[in-house]
Amino acid sequence: MKTADGVELWAQTVERLRSEIGDENAELWLKPVEASSLEGGVLMLKVPNKFFSDGIKERYQKRLLAVLRELSGAEIGLDFRVERDLTRVLPSSDPVPEASPQSDFPLSELNPRYTFDSFVIGESNRLARATAESISKSPGTQYNPYVIYGGVGLGKTHIMHAIGNAIRRHHPRSRVLYTTSEQFVNEFIAAVQNNSIDSFRSRYRSLDCLLIDDIQFLIAKDRSEQEFFHTFNALFDSRKQIVVSSDRSPKEMSPLEQRLVSRLEWGFVADIKPPDLETRIAILRKKAAHEGFTAPDDVILFIASSVKTNVRALEGCLIRLKAFQAMTGAPSPSTTRATSSRIRSPSTTPRPCASRRYSASWLSSTRSTSRTSRATSARCRSRCLARSRCTCPA
Repeated sequence: MKTADGVELWAQTVERLRSEIGDENAELWLKPVEASSLEGGVLMLKVPNKFFSDGIKERYQKRLLAVLRELSGAEIGLDFRVERDLTRVLPSSDPVPEASPQSDFPLSELNPRYTFDSFVIGESNRLARATAESISKSPGTQYNPYVIYGGVGLGKTHIMHAIGNAIRRHHPRSRVLYTTSEQFVNEFIAAVQNNSIDSFRSRYRSLDCLLIDDIQFLIAKDRSEQEFFHTFNALFDSRKQIVVSSDRSPKEMSPLEQRLVSRLEWGFVADIKPPDLETRIAILRKKAAHEGFTAPDDVILFIASSVKTNVRALEGCLIRLKAFQAMTGAPSPSTTRATSSRIRSPSTTPRPCASRRYSASWLSSTRSTSRTSRATSARCRSRCLARSRCTCPA
């Protein structure tokens, strides 16, 4: 069949499907596609990049084949070919080729303390961490885009900064930018107000790696979300790495967010769960070592058993404990316990163990209730009896 017939058939198919999938999805996925020819029962379609062809196959191919069969009265297959010159049919806000030097993205935007070495690995985050490290060694070649989701304070931001720091270490000339969705929106609004949208696009679309935190806040901001989509396409088509984080999985986002969901689901999605007890203990020990603060194992165990869901709260407890010791002038828990052990003799009146005296004092300052203090004393006596090393007074 002639090319003109294929073009006409495709145009009719798009219009038929538009009423089913909506104008927004039709403009997003089908309008940038052109029919090339119709030969041997196969309609050849030209797409701007592989992202389009894969997305159409996954979302609309079955329905497209059914509509083609209805319109032509015969079985019509589909084949896709990537044509770079199709960028002319994309919105004019797509790629801006001018590159920005590394100096536009200062190292201060990445926290140097957030590295893979300082990240504590556990069963709750092993997959997310391994994938992130693999990405940092060869960005843009696999796991693109990379989506990390999980609750508050579980290490998503730490992993994103670790990716950026590692990429800059392995590829010193790479252009890496970490930002939040709020900052992305604010910069876009400022660019529109100042008539500097080209500079904004050049900054974001010439990156080697884009890291956007809290992508869920980009939802329902129509123009900003559309700009992110075009930025996503430009980077993806150039095989540049995209990493985003969210507090929920893409599948848990509402149907109104499908424009964003369709981008996020395309890559590798990894979740981070709350850490188990062993991981929480390891986190506290590493944090204590980093702060130059020595805490006995029973104090570490007590904190790890009390705070179960948020790593930030877990580390905050240790910081407050250190601050309490510094403000009150009390010796460190380990020093107190060692001194108490040296001066104790059979004739000496039994004294509370260091963990009880220290943790009970700290708890009294933070939770000033008699019930908490009594419960703490009871737990301490149980631990002392179990260790058969210390007898706490009743």
